[in-house]
Amino acid sequence: MSDVRDIHALLQQFADRGLLLGRSISSLYDDLRDFIILEDNGILGVCALHICWDDLAEIRSLAVAPAAQGRGIGRRLVHSCLDEARSLEIGQVFVLTYQAAFFRKLGFADCDKRDLPHKIWSDCLHCPKFPDCDEEALIWTAGEG
Repeated sequence: MSDVRDIHALLQQFADRGLLLGRSISSLYDDLRDFIILEDNGILGVCALHICWDDLAEIRSLAVAPAAQGRGIGRRLVHSCLDEARSLEIGQVFVLTYQAAFFRKLGFADCDKRDLPHKIWSDCLHCPKFPDCDEEALIWTAGEG
Protein backbone atom coordinates (compact mmCIF):
# COMPACT_ATOMS: atom_id res chain seq x y z
CA MET A 1 0.00 0.00 0.00
CA SER A 2 2.85 2.35 0.72
CA ASP A 3 4.06 2.14 -2.91
CA VAL A 4 0.85 3.39 -4.56
CA ARG A 5 1.82 7.05 -4.71
CA ASP A 6 5.29 6.17 -6.04
CA ILE A 7 3.74 3.88 -8.67
CA HIS A 8 1.39 6.70 -9.64
CA ALA A 9 4.26 9.18 -9.94
CA LEU A 10 6.26 6.80 -12.15
CA LEU A 11 3.32 6.07 -14.43
CA GLN A 12 2.43 9.75 -14.61
CA GLN A 13 5.92 10.62 -15.90
CA PHE A 14 5.22 8.49 -18.97
CA ALA A 15 1.57 9.52 -19.27
CA ASP A 16 2.62 13.18 -19.35
CA ARG A 17 4.82 12.39 -22.35
CA GLY A 18 2.06 10.43 -24.11
CA LEU A 19 3.91 7.13 -23.78
CA LEU A 20 1.24 5.33 -21.78
CA LEU A 21 -2.22 6.02 -20.48
CA GLY A 22 -2.36 7.54 -17.02
CA ARG A 23 -4.00 5.84 -14.08
CA SER A 24 -5.74 7.46 -11.16
CA ILE A 25 -4.56 6.78 -7.63
CA SER A 26 -7.97 5.27 -6.94
CA SER A 27 -7.61 2.78 -9.82
CA LEU A 28 -4.15 1.82 -8.55
CA TYR A 29 -5.59 0.97 -5.15
CA ASP A 30 -8.35 -1.02 -6.87
CA ASP A 31 -5.86 -3.01 -8.95
CA LEU A 32 -2.81 -3.08 -6.66
CA ARG A 33 -2.80 -6.87 -6.45
CA ASP A 34 -2.29 -7.02 -10.25
CA PHE A 35 1.07 -5.24 -10.00
CA ILE A 36 4.59 -6.58 -10.00
CA ILE A 37 7.12 -4.09 -8.65
CA LEU A 38 10.91 -4.23 -8.90
CA GLU A 39 12.60 -2.23 -6.17
CA ASP A 40 16.13 -1.39 -5.15
CA ASN A 41 16.22 1.71 -2.95
CA GLY A 42 13.07 2.87 -4.72
CA ILE A 43 10.85 1.62 -7.51
CA LEU A 44 12.80 0.59 -10.60
CA GLY A 45 9.78 -0.55 -12.59
CA VAL A 46 6.19 -1.71 -12.47
CA CYS A 47 3.88 -3.82 -14.58
CA ALA A 48 0.42 -5.27 -14.06
CA LEU A 49 -1.25 -8.48 -15.20
CA HIS A 50 -5.00 -7.96 -15.27
CA ILE A 51 -7.10 -11.11 -15.68
CA CYS A 52 -10.03 -10.59 -18.05
CA TRP A 53 -11.45 -14.11 -17.81
CA ASP A 54 -10.46 -17.77 -17.75
CA ASP A 55 -8.11 -17.75 -20.74
CA LEU A 56 -7.28 -14.08 -21.33
CA ALA A 57 -5.28 -11.46 -19.45
CA GLU A 58 -3.84 -8.04 -20.22
CA ILE A 59 -0.46 -6.56 -19.45
CA ARG A 60 -0.96 -2.98 -18.29
CA SER A 61 1.01 -0.06 -16.98
CA LEU A 62 4.55 -1.19 -17.81
CA ALA A 63 6.97 1.55 -16.79
CA VAL A 64 10.66 1.59 -15.91
CA ALA A 65 12.21 4.51 -14.04
CA PRO A 66 14.33 6.59 -16.44
CA ALA A 67 17.51 5.99 -14.41
CA ALA A 68 16.93 2.22 -14.56
CA GLN A 69 16.23 1.89 -18.28
CA GLY A 70 18.42 -0.25 -20.51
CA ARG A 71 19.01 -2.86 -17.81
CA GLY A 72 16.39 -5.42 -18.87
CA ILE A 73 13.90 -4.44 -16.18
CA GLY A 74 10.99 -4.06 -18.58
CA ARG A 75 11.73 -7.47 -20.07
CA ARG A 76 11.93 -9.02 -16.59
CA LEU A 77 8.61 -7.48 -15.60
CA VAL A 78 6.85 -8.75 -18.74
CA HIS A 79 8.36 -12.22 -18.29
CA SER A 80 7.10 -12.23 -14.68
CA CYS A 81 3.60 -11.43 -15.93
CA LEU A 82 3.79 -14.19 -18.55
CA ASP A 83 5.07 -16.65 -15.95
CA GLU A 84 2.12 -15.78 -13.75
CA ALA A 85 -0.26 -16.21 -16.68
CA ARG A 86 1.21 -19.67 -17.36
CA SER A 87 0.89 -20.65 -13.69
CA LEU A 88 -2.77 -19.62 -13.80
CA GLU A 89 -3.23 -21.55 -17.07
CA ILE A 90 -4.12 -18.39 -18.98
CA GLY A 91 -3.40 -19.12 -22.62
CA GLN A 92 -3.38 -15.61 -24.07
CA VAL A 93 -2.11 -12.25 -22.87
CA PHE A 94 -2.67 -9.07 -24.83
CA VAL A 95 -1.32 -5.58 -24.58
CA LEU A 96 -2.45 -2.21 -25.91
CA THR A 97 0.70 -0.17 -26.29
CA TYR A 98 2.64 2.63 -27.90
CA GLN A 99 5.78 0.47 -27.66
CA ALA A 100 4.84 -2.37 -30.02
CA ALA A 101 8.42 -3.14 -31.11
CA PHE A 102 9.40 -3.91 -27.50
CA PHE A 103 6.58 -6.44 -27.13
CA ARG A 104 7.28 -8.03 -30.52
CA LYS A 105 10.82 -8.81 -29.29
CA LEU A 106 9.23 -10.68 -26.37
CA GLY A 107 7.10 -12.94 -28.57
CA PHE A 108 3.93 -10.90 -28.91
CA ALA A 109 2.26 -10.78 -32.34
CA ASP A 110 0.21 -7.98 -33.84
CA CYS A 111 -3.53 -8.42 -33.66
CA ASP A 112 -6.56 -6.40 -34.63
CA LYS A 113 -8.14 -4.61 -31.66
CA ARG A 114 -11.53 -5.57 -33.06
CA ASP A 115 -10.63 -9.24 -32.49
CA LEU A 116 -10.28 -8.69 -28.74
CA PRO A 117 -13.40 -9.48 -26.72
CA HIS A 118 -15.80 -6.62 -26.14
CA LYS A 119 -15.50 -7.14 -22.38
CA ILE A 120 -12.03 -5.57 -22.39
CA TRP A 121 -13.40 -2.30 -23.73
CA SER A 122 -15.24 -1.55 -20.47
CA ASP A 123 -12.03 0.02 -19.12
CA CYS A 124 -11.57 1.92 -22.36
CA LEU A 125 -14.81 3.80 -21.81
CA HIS A 126 -13.02 5.85 -19.15
CA CYS A 127 -10.07 6.70 -21.38
CA PRO A 128 -9.84 10.24 -22.75
CA LYS A 129 -8.87 8.77 -26.14
CA PHE A 130 -11.97 6.57 -26.44
CA PRO A 131 -13.21 5.73 -29.06
CA ASP A 132 -10.22 6.93 -31.09
CA CYS A 133 -7.61 4.64 -29.55
CA ASP A 134 -4.18 5.05 -31.13
CA GLU A 135 -2.48 2.21 -29.24
CA GLU A 136 -1.39 -0.95 -31.05
CA ALA A 137 -2.77 -4.33 -30.00
CA LEU A 138 -0.50 -7.35 -29.65
CA ILE A 139 -1.10 -10.78 -28.23
CA TRP A 140 1.04 -13.53 -26.72
CA THR A 141 -0.15 -17.11 -26.88
CA ALA A 142 1.20 -19.76 -24.51
CA GLY A 143 3.48 -22.16 -26.31
CA GLU A 144 4.24 -19.67 -29.09
CA GLY A 145 6.44 -17.07 -27.41
